[in-house]
Amino acid sequence: MGSMPDWGTLPRMLRDQAERHPDTVVVADPAGPRLTLAGLRAEAAGIARGLIALGVAPGDRVALWGVNSPYWVAHAFGIWDAGAVLVPLSSRFKGIEAAQLIAKTGAKVLITGAGATETPLASLLPERAGPRHIITPEGPGAAALGARPPGLAALVTPEGPGPAALGARTSEREVEERALAVRPDDLCEIMSTSGTTGAPKGVMLDHSQVLRGYWDWSEIVTLDEHDRYPVIAPFSHGFGLNAGLVACVLRRAVMLPIPLFTPDAMMALISAERATVLAGPPTLFHRLLEELERAPWDVSSLRVAICGAAAVPAALITRLVERVGLERMINAYGLMEGTVVSMTRAGDPIEVIAATTGRPVPGIEVKVVDDDGKEVAPGERGEIMQRGYGVMRGYWEEPDRTAEVIDADGWLRTGDVGVLDEAGNLAIVDRKKDLYIVHGFNVSPAEVESLLLREGSLAQVAVVGVPDPASGEAGVAYAVPRPGLRPDPEALIAWARGNMSNYKVPKRIVVLDALPTNANGKVDKLALRRR
Repeated sequence: MGSMPDWGTLPRMLRDQAERHPDTVVVADPAGPRLTLAGLRAEAAGIARGLIALGVAPGDRVALWGVNSPYWVAHAFGIWDAGAVLVPLSSRFKGIEAAQLIAKTGAKVLITGAGATETPLASLLPERAGPRHIITPEGPGAAALGARPPGLAALVTPEGPGPAALGARTSEREVEERALAVRPDDLCEIMSTSGTTGAPKGVMLDHSQVLRGYWDWSEIVTLDEHDRYPVIAPFSHGFGLNAGLVACVLRRAVMLPIPLFTPDAMMALISAERATVLAGPPTLFHRLLEELERAPWDVSSLRVAICGAAAVPAALITRLVERVGLERMINAYGLMEGTVVSMTRAGDPIEVIAATTGRPVPGIEVKVVDDDGKEVAPGERGEIMQRGYGVMRGYWEEPDRTAEVIDADGWLRTGDVGVLDEAGNLAIVDRKKDLYIVHGFNVSPAEVESLLLREGSLAQVAVVGVPDPASGEAGVAYAVPRPGLRPDPEALIAWARGNMSNYKVPKRIVVLDALPTNANGKVDKLALRRR
């Protein structure tokens, strides 16, 4: 593997890249601004001046709430230049959810703008629930922020001096000293986990983890300065932020931030912008093939597709290679708490890419254990444990919950159920906490889903366990038909009875036009359970 330059921190990485490649474009908004490395570095330093003027100290948390855009990219690096910790808020959050995370992390400043619907997100916050300072792209008072970065204008400070007084307080030298004082083991981000239980937890990651994890990820993906990469995953999610925004700057690839995903817009973008790399869940690639059947889009520029920890039908990979001319499909597994865990590699056969997430990445160990914590034999199911540099520093201000998932030897309990094969390939079989129990039998939703897909008329299936007086719990399957087909739920259940153990047969099958997804593009099983 090509070894990473000795940057240590994100601010040093950005300065080195801008010095060596000042005119390289790294952000190209299909709708507007483009940023070169030198431009990004200058904007970030200007934003950091404003944050320091607002009293942001090293290690303070700054929340960033908005859709993917050049504005978001510049502000993320501005927060890091100020020595602060980025707390991304999902653009799908409502006010109470945002306020909870702001309060939990004690964010001093909130930087925000319009959401996906053009509603100013700041207007959603409950009164008196906000941080001390809110910065939005509209309104007067730009002089407050030193170098006046484009797009950042207004500043709300309910207490303290007026905006104009703040600008002159921070010198450029002060910003440079602050940026260069950041250490590799300082926190760079606190990511919110979309846990299936209770309030989200804040996952702490440091500069060295993020740099190393996504340098290696980019190396395996072969991401480089010739690539054009639409980042569809939200920047508020670990994949969009680290495998998107950070990876592009690390590798000088052009990032195309996508604020709102629609299939038509995606096809037009790939075609017009000559996108080369595409990352997302299997549903994204199903849509791409469906759109190609409807219209003669030119997607020949695409060379690499990356899918995250999902079983990818082998037929889908074959069709993408044949129809799109992809060089490679990569299946990868990571989690907020563990950065990048495993990836398929160049030369892996289709069945390995379809059925597994490949081998652990350098510096990461993986084992699969039973309920007593003992390693199981290859081919046996168990909980996936991970150890190495990628394991989070802990949950923000929750040492007890941290101790529940990271043991004394540094092994992280992922909560995922998996199987390691003889060659060391890791297959993710299920979420441990998704299992439900019918008449005393453990049922794996992922297994029932893959069985139902074999019937042939369905494009997607999601199974959830619901309480049932007769059997304790029962499965309900939500199914999306393949284009042009209208399957009959009763016939599907009859097929299931004929093809799977009786306790696995769903009690009901509901046919839908589409499955609900959460902010990171995964099927939203909580929403399905609520139905």
